[in-house]
Amino acid sequence: MRRPPDSRIGPLPSCRRLEDLARAADELEGVRREQLAPGDRLIVATRNSLYALVVEADGAFRVSGGLYQREGRSEVRLGVCGCSAGGSAIFTRLVAAPGLFLEFDDGTRTTRIQRVRILKSAA
Repeated sequence: MRRPPDSRIGPLPSCRRLEDLARAADELEGVRREQLAPGDRLIVATRNSLYALVVEADGAFRVSGGLYQREGRSEVRLGVCGCSAGGSAIFTRLVAAPGLFLEFDDGTRTTRIQRVRILKSAA
């Protein structure tokens, strides 16, 4: 059931506008795609799991741990759609950011990210 309009509620916060959402994404602390090179490894600790992601030359990732380990798969090759705050907006330039959810291209959404660490490739 919809609530009747309430005249005490002011205008929507500015973060509801697309341009403000894009600006907010630039200010988020996290790992961005442009920071990564082939062979770099990300360690992502979520509320319930630990994931390891290795960057491949074509931009895909070799992913292990978390849900995939519980399903008996040692490593899967996936794309990362980006990060979300739990809704339908995805920050596509972010690969992992504390406080957000990691979204894989197979439809998997992790629990909330707690910590992220980058291990740069020696190559």
